[in-house]
Amino acid sequence: MDTNEEGRAAVEGLDVVHHGDADAAHVNLRGDLNDFQEIDLLGQSRKLVLAVREMGVEEIDLEMGPGDEDPNFGPGNSEGNEPQDLLELTAKQQPRKKKKVVKKWRDEWAETYKWAYVAVHENTPRIFCSICKEYGRKHRRNPYGNEGSRNMQMSALEEHNNSLLHKEALRLQMASKDKGLGLVDRPLYIKAHMSKSAETILEAVIKRDPHEGEFIQAVSEVVHSLEAVLSKHPQYVHILERLLEPERVIIFRVPWTDDKGEMHISRGFRIQFNQALGPYKGGLRFHPGVNLSVMKFLGLEQTLKNALTSFSLGGATGGSDFDPKNKSDNEIMRFCQSFMEELYRYIGPNQDTPCGDIGVGAKEIGFLFGQYRRLTSHYESMLTCRSLPWGGSHLRPEATGYGLVYFAKEVLADMEKDLKGLRCAVSGSGNVAVYALEKLITFGAVPISISDSRGCIIDEDGFDLAKLSHLMDIKNHRKSLREYTKTHPRSKYIDDGKPWGVRCDLAFPCASQNELNHSDAMALVNAGCKIVVEGGNMPCTTDALEVFRKSKIVYAPGKAANAGGVVISGSEMIQYTGRTQWSPDEIDNKLQEAMREIYIKCKKAANEFGIGVGNPELLVHGANIGAFLRVARAMLEQGCV
Repeated sequence: MDTNEEGRAAVEGLDVVHHGDADAAHVNLRGDLNDFQEIDLLGQSRKLVLAVREMGVEEIDLEMGPGDEDPNFGPGNSEGNEPQDLLELTAKQQPRKKKKVVKKWRDEWAETYKWAYVAVHENTPRIFCSICKEYGRKHRRNPYGNEGSRNMQMSALEEHNNSLLHKEALRLQMASKDKGLGLVDRPLYIKAHMSKSAETILEAVIKRDPHEGEFIQAVSEVVHSLEAVLSKHPQYVHILERLLEPERVIIFRVPWTDDKGEMHISRGFRIQFNQALGPYKGGLRFHPGVNLSVMKFLGLEQTLKNALTSFSLGGATGGSDFDPKNKSDNEIMRFCQSFMEELYRYIGPNQDTPCGDIGVGAKEIGFLFGQYRRLTSHYESMLTCRSLPWGGSHLRPEATGYGLVYFAKEVLADMEKDLKGLRCAVSGSGNVAVYALEKLITFGAVPISISDSRGCIIDEDGFDLAKLSHLMDIKNHRKSLREYTKTHPRSKYIDDGKPWGVRCDLAFPCASQNELNHSDAMALVNAGCKIVVEGGNMPCTTDALEVFRKSKIVYAPGKAANAGGVVISGSEMIQYTGRTQWSPDEIDNKLQEAMREIYIKCKKAANEFGIGVGNPELLVHGANIGAFLRVARAMLEQGCV
């Protein structure tokens, strides 16, 4: 900022503090809270160029409000002195009593803009919050109350960013451990190209739930895929609006006691999203990152995923922010029993049949089922993912990982290729990733990576079954993946790393939502990747998907590629009803056939609406279209209009 610009800033009541760093200019807006009524970000005033950390340099219009003079942080203390006449002019125009501003907020001003972005709203550029997608004085108040000081002399945006609401959203954002991305992805990644009806639907969802980033991201992908359907069948516009609102949202308190006798409170969820095709069906997730937005996005994904299978199942999801890691079996049992004491009122074999997900395995399912049986005196098929001795199914832990590879085989077959010899980058180290590795090895592929929340292993020689057994032993004993390098010195461990920069032909993101961001997608393109097959639920950010689209990388969405778990859950329910148990070979054959059928459905649905084989988004559009049409037709026939 040159001298003249600094002088103008001083006249407007701003303190401009130079830190000598090219990537940060700390701007402090001050004034009484009443002055905020006069402040409108990006209004009529002079332009100020801000070097925004992690955003590059953008020119932003700020409407300056009158401020207080502060000798501790005034212009005279910045690098380079201000002209004396300008300081005198400021003093004459701003004869206010000096007030001390808390330095912490001044020092953290750059953090405010780290979580902001510029966008045009009603033909005017505005500064938007990246969490809640609001701008200007809308940031000023916390909808949950009046927490936060009214006298901190912060700008509207800064006060918002220090509200409890924003901090909670930010905490959940950071819990994703997406260390390569500083900003929340804006979900409106194709809004500019949307039809009016599609744009209206998306805007309504954002207006209703502006803080639910994961849910909005999932909705935007679905709405984008359905544009051709809405244009051809406008009667489905209202059906889509209804589908995007869950039928029932259940949130409840879960008190539990640890081994020291101390009481804890967790929050439980069950989102019964859509029942048009049959009883609700979906997982239970125990993870500290669980919140309403994540639950709703998983509920929508589950509804569409179930619709792609041949089973008559509705969609639901649930769980808790309880973290089973480092908990004793007794603590987990007490939590599960408390959780079921509330949940049992809303589930049953013909109403809602939960199953396992992240943090909920056979042990947790056993504790939950035992409490349900004690509460109801019924031995019912209302929880799947059970152990074999009491009604479970073969290949239950392996199903999603195996199905993922079977789906990838179908994609390759259409390209007249085979898995044999292809290098595969895999993220995650849960059941999906581990059993995908196992099946890839069986088919002769060369899987070269595995990861967890602390880092990743790269083995350029590829894993074999012996190495995989060693990896599983490491994870079962909750050790670091670094242990693998002690017995395999040619491998490499990367702290806080991801496997996407290593040369590969296929990528299988199997860890968590939004794990693969824009820079990761660019790394995959540079590494020669040609196909991305999602093993997790929405593991790719919207920016990453845009990179895949522009780079012509074939992209298989999780709602289709990881539907193997649904196939086995449905099979388990059939086996239990018939009081029988199919052999592992029977289950495996049924799984392969089911994944082939899902792939064909996706292709057929896309082709019906003019999306050809050469389109890299064929599978994602086909999955969304095929699933939506099945649910929408059922809703129409049942009078859901």
